[in-house]
Amino acid sequence: MSDSYPPYGGQPDPNAAWGMPPGSPVGQPMPPGSPIGQSGQPGYPSAFGAPPPPPPYGAPPQKSSKPGLWLGVGIGAAVMAVLVACGGVIGFFALSNDDEPSVATGATGSPTESGGPSPGQSGAPSAAPPAAEQPNNNNAITARSSSDMSAVCEGSPILNAAPYSTAKGAKVYTFANSPERQESWTSKSVGFDKPYYARTNDWASVSIVGCLAFEVGSEGEARKCEYDSSGKKVTVDYVSARYTLTFYAAKTGEKIGDGGRINAPAVRCPGFISYNKETMKAYAQPDSAALELALEKYTS
Repeated sequence: MSDSYPPYGGQPDPNAAWGMPPGSPVGQPMPPGSPIGQSGQPGYPSAFGAPPPPPPYGAPPQKSSKPGLWLGVGIGAAVMAVLVACGGVIGFFALSNDDEPSVATGATGSPTESGGPSPGQSGAPSAAPPAAEQPNNNNAITARSSSDMSAVCEGSPILNAAPYSTAKGAKVYTFANSPERQESWTSKSVGFDKPYYARTNDWASVSIVGCLAFEVGSEGEARKCEYDSSGKKVTVDYVSARYTLTFYAAKTGEKIGDGGRINAPAVRCPGFISYNKETMKAYAQPDSAALELALEKYTS
């Protein structure tokens, strides 16, 4: 009798007699190349310890699918291509809209195009002001008060003064210097009830400035006037003089007329006087009545 061995991978049974007993059937002959112990062949156990069949409810392990990965990548690329194409189209329309004027709501609630002229404005650029309104003078200034208008008497036009067209009905300011301070100009207001008169806060309506300039060498004989100053008696020489009145266009500084001579008489000693303590002199002021008459004549 030949030795018998348990199938490969199986456990031997100590009570079993191994080997085929004499006279056991050998079954159907197998064709060449058939596996030994194939399932379904009666009389042959599974040879070489073949692994048991998989559990009936267990799912077989899934293999990684590279075709599925490449399919996902392809879909993502297609989506990106669509987004890029749509973004290009949107960007084209956005850029094309930049050439069109935007629409804004005006003060009355009606829409107006900011890219074009607003109502009441023409599309053509505004014409430059006349040369007469733009003096070629580096000393031209912008006035902020009535006292700034005195700069006209120093040769400086007033950029924001009223433009001059005619003397008739115009508003006039007058300024005068003094023999001792010929570069300083003070206001001389007369004719408060006259058409040419302008109040201090109406300086922007003034188109003419009259300058009363002291005539050098016109001083007359002094009048002696006595005053009480801090308990002391002082004597002041009150001096007469003459002034020349000249009219200028406030906006351009151009001379537009002459007002003639205006006397500064020292006929009587004034009740209040301002004098120079070094020279003990005081100069008479231009005659208000004569100045008023000259202004009325020039503007009528």
